[in-house]
Amino acid sequence: MVEFETITAKNIPFGRNNFIEVARKKAVNGKDETEFISISRGFFQSDDTKSYRKSVTIPLDEDVRSQLAKELLEI
Repeated sequence: MVEFETITAKNIPFGRNNFIEVARKKAVNGKDETEFISISRGFFQSDDTKSYRKSVTIPLDEDVRSQLAKELLEI
């Protein structure tokens, strides 16, 4: 069974109750561990709990992260 751990996370608020969460996470499967970046879109419910709608994962590969950052700034 795979367990997920959040190492660090930051929220970027936008709109009325929406946010984008950028997090570094770890998937643990027995002795194997894989770290990755997770970008999730969500919203705050009326009781201030978070609900998530969609998510995408990005590998920790430096080239991929650099290219993604470049493309985000250019688009």
